[in-house]
Amino acid sequence: MTDKSSYCTFYIVRHGEAEGNALGLMQGHYDVPLTEKGKAQIEDLSIKLKDIIFDAAYSSDLLRTKQTAEILSKERKLAVQTSHLIRERHFGAFEGKPAGEYERRAVEAKEELANLTNAMGKTHHDLMGAENDMKLISRTLTFLREIAVINPSKTVLVVAHGGLMRVLISHIDPERFGKLPSGSVKNGAFVKMLADGTDFFIEETSGVEAIIKSPKV
Repeated sequence: MTDKSSYCTFYIVRHGEAEGNALGLMQGHYDVPLTEKGKAQIEDLSIKLKDIIFDAAYSSDLLRTKQTAEILSKERKLAVQTSHLIRERHFGAFEGKPAGEYERRAVEAKEELANLTNAMGKTHHDLMGAENDMKLISRTLTFLREIAVINPSKTVLVVAHGGLMRVLISHIDPERFGKLPSGSVKNGAFVKMLADGTDFFIEETSGVEAIIKSPKV
């Protein structure tokens, strides 16, 4: 069994409900604040995590995650550092638009992709002008690896986004979580993860709707 005592412990949290969530909009990099409901969700989460001692705190550089991180960090008197690498997926021309428009176009793009004789590695996101999973996971892992390396045996808070977390969880442990559907990571959800800069292990999830499969013996 791998000795993980020197691993960095991440608590990766999804922001509370933001105005775009309440209005049913595709947010992505569209910058909106938390709603009052969203602030209350994170106050509740702060109580749930009150016994966790964080050594450092990070968030994406978007307002909804910064506000979430500030609520979680205020009693701990931690300065929150921000990074563009853990922003939500970029949705191109659909940012700030109703989610229904994006979903209809996604169905069309998947049909177009199926009819291409040579897709050349393209995904339906590429056809829509949105950031694909490979680009999203690449920048996310770049960030997490850098933070894990400089924080061995420490506990780090990272406030990010639902789509990013969904893709990350499925990438790290596909056997247990499979491909998580859109909406499966709720506002205020978190995943506890151990990492050494190379390997990642999911220890716990909360607010993630998934049928978790038992690990193979």
